[in-house]
Amino acid sequence: MAYLGPQDLRNLGFKRLGSGVQLSDKASVYGAARIEIGDNTRIDDFCVLSAGEGGISIGKHVHVAVYTSLIGAGRIEIQDFANLSSRVSVYSSNDDYSGEYMTNPTVPAEYTNVTGLPVIIGKHVIIGSGSVILPGVTLQAGAAVGALSLVTFDCDGFGIYAGVPAKRIGDRKRSLLEREADMSARQ
Repeated sequence: MAYLGPQDLRNLGFKRLGSGVQLSDKASVYGAARIEIGDNTRIDDFCVLSAGEGGISIGKHVHVAVYTSLIGAGRIEIQDFANLSSRVSVYSSNDDYSGEYMTNPTVPAEYTNVTGLPVIIGKHVIIGSGSVILPGVTLQAGAAVGALSLVTFDCDGFGIYAGVPAKRIGDRKRSLLEREADMSARQ
């Protein structure tokens, strides 16, 4: 995997770009002026970051694994130390499926009814491979989502969720907070 160099990153025109950012040269970025990326964040091959009006904000020490998509008109916020495994899809907007309106981005907006809602992925959240996060969802700090899950509602902090639709199946340990404090003290 090859990462863009510092000048290439600056040339993309991000709203804010932290230090130590690793962005694959095979990732696709749309609306860079509405995207913020924090320190020591890594975004791998074939990811798509498509920021609509609400923008995308990615914190520090975040990992976005291969083939992950962050797409939509609403705001997408990913807080510090979050991890999105491969093929995760995060959507902050939705077409109208009723048949009353047309769909897809090739149709002028006056004939569609796209709605957008923010998505918030809290600090220390982990999302398993192939999961889908829908518009309006908040994953509170420390929540864990199992692989191949469909998240349609807010998830409590340090809860473990899995399934289609996702359901709470357990609790996650909080020991990682001690490790974060230790890491911060050493820096």
